[in-house]
Amino acid sequence: MRIDILTLFPEMFTSFLDGSLLGAARAAGLIDIRVTDIRDFAEGVHRQVDDRPFGGGPGMLLMPGPVVDCVEGVQRQAGAGHLVMLTPGGRRLDQSIVEELSRKERIVLLCGRYEGFDERIKEILSPDEISIGDYVLSGGEVAAMVIVDAVSRLLPGVLGHEESARQDSFSGAERLVEGPQYTRPREYRGLHVPDVLLSGDHKRIAAWRHERAVDATRRRTLQTTINK
Repeated sequence: MRIDILTLFPEMFTSFLDGSLLGAARAAGLIDIRVTDIRDFAEGVHRQVDDRPFGGGPGMLLMPGPVVDCVEGVQRQAGAGHLVMLTPGGRRLDQSIVEELSRKERIVLLCGRYEGFDERIKEILSPDEISIGDYVLSGGEVAAMVIVDAVSRLLPGVLGHEESARQDSFSGAERLVEGPQYTRPREYRGLHVPDVLLSGDHKRIAAWRHERAVDATRRRTLQTTINK
């Protein structure tokens, strides 16, 4: 898979892309991630990319020219791919969308800044608009990192154990939250590992884990409802 990230702040991605699983996956050729500076497509000495909104209002908007030129320029490199605009008004990211994106051959992630995008950018490019939650960030870079991390772990070979991704929270047909997990020591500050996990009976262990996952999901759903 190839992922292109279009941003005004490419330096934000340096350590993120070079570290941990992503760095190893890129070095092994399992995923190709490239970062492009939108400002490289801006005109003038100051390479302006933003301007005041018509009709008044606070802040600045990203201008259509540099953004559209950047997207189309990157798309010409290796086919259009699946363009994702990171914006609060998009469909809310969940594991099913992550799985959908992981099946694409190429994803182009467009990071917003300031007060957002000139509407004509959406009208011209027809992106898939995605939000990572109902809150406001300073820009789309952090959201892009979330998508890159979530998608890359589903790609073959990126995780050390293929089963890890399949057992993650929200994965599988039931979309359950993962239940409690334990490791050594067997006892810590008076708290013990449940006996069933030490039994060696894999059928009982699987049933226990499923029950705890169902319970964790139910409690999460209840808490979400109360908080609303």
